[in-house]
Amino acid sequence: MLDLHQIRAQFPALESPTVFLDNPGGTQIARQSLERIQSYLVNTNANHGGAFETSRQSDILAETAHAAMADFLNASRPEEIIFGPNMTTLTFSMSRALARTFNPGDTLVVTRLDHDANISPWLLAAEDRGCKIRWVDFNPEDCTLNLNDLEAALEEKPRLVAVGYASNATGTINPVRTITRMAHEAGALVYVDAVQYAAHGPIDVQNIGCDFLACSSYKFFGPHMGILYGRYDLLEELRAYKVRPAPALPPGKFETGTGNFEGMAGVLGALEYFEWLGVTFGQEQAEALSSSYHGRKLIFKQAMKALRAYEFELNRAILQALEEIPGLTLYGIKDPLNLESRLATFSFTIRGLAPRQITEHAGRQGINLWDGNYYALAVTERLGLEGKGGMVRIGAVHYNTLEEINRFKQMLRGLTAADFSTRIAARLFAGDH
Repeated sequence: MLDLHQIRAQFPALESPTVFLDNPGGTQIARQSLERIQSYLVNTNANHGGAFETSRQSDILAETAHAAMADFLNASRPEEIIFGPNMTTLTFSMSRALARTFNPGDTLVVTRLDHDANISPWLLAAEDRGCKIRWVDFNPEDCTLNLNDLEAALEEKPRLVAVGYASNATGTINPVRTITRMAHEAGALVYVDAVQYAAHGPIDVQNIGCDFLACSSYKFFGPHMGILYGRYDLLEELRAYKVRPAPALPPGKFETGTGNFEGMAGVLGALEYFEWLGVTFGQEQAEALSSSYHGRKLIFKQAMKALRAYEFELNRAILQALEEIPGLTLYGIKDPLNLESRLATFSFTIRGLAPRQITEHAGRQGINLWDGNYYALAVTERLGLEGKGGMVRIGAVHYNTLEEINRFKQMLRGLTAADFSTRIAARLFAGDH
């Protein structure tokens, strides 16, 4: 069991009375990450490759961060980890490199369940190279990916399949291992957007079998940094867009310009938080994990299994809270027996209330929520909500409490009751009996 008092003590922002349920847009930063960033800037702030001590220490830290991130994702070697400003920028960069290998008439597959950062780079690459785009739909009833449609798309023998690990709009977790197997059997590369999933469960790129996987540390308790895993043979073979003096081998050839070394330090600190979590609360998870994990890799997996187990409680509590609100429409998986297939990320609308009205009301009560399309443009378009304010999104992580979920529920109850009373009064005033 997680001790929420100990866990929340690791996050300075949680000392405030604010209820942070805006986590799908960015989590609060762990103390270990903050301390790493400060220590780097004070003690080892230097550029790469110098003949002096602070530069040597800076380089050691960058190498350490690559190695830790490789262990977190179970990559085969640190050189398969690329750091950059954010997932979107890294994906655009990699799409340019991959586009050199595409030919006119090739097919690229994208899904309507994805964040636009895993759609637009491929749309633009297709436009540049004369490729075709094949969209894979999702089922509007529960916002799960339509695997039959994916299977039909794979009959076109695409060059690449871009898919999300989990939807940032609806919380749906996609069966990425199955999707990767299907795509590889059709001869396609697989590019996974794991930004939304990385804070919620263990990731094993070797087990998934994907060719690329991207995530962002500000979604898992670190700074605004992007991380891209790529199979080393592919990274070595691809031609990078880079300056001439830059390294010829990965990851350096894809880490353009001067690195954000303090950001890498912050990523390392976030991963050290997960190590603390795994050692402190994850021991009981060890027996259920594969015997192939050892050392830090095992500790990371213990941490993610432990927090995932607690998040099922948050998942159930949010689902139950939303079901009690009159006039509310929930988009996504609603079956309480199928929580394995979703995150504690929920999007909804309430009849008679604009999404921004709801989030503004919540904000006045110290509860942070998001509204709009969250850059999951294809989702709101498919659901017929684009141009109508989108949806309201609540997203919990393991530092959230059941008391905070109850506070959220009471806020919604009060808002809908007040709205109902206002509408009844308006009708009476207008003589509408």
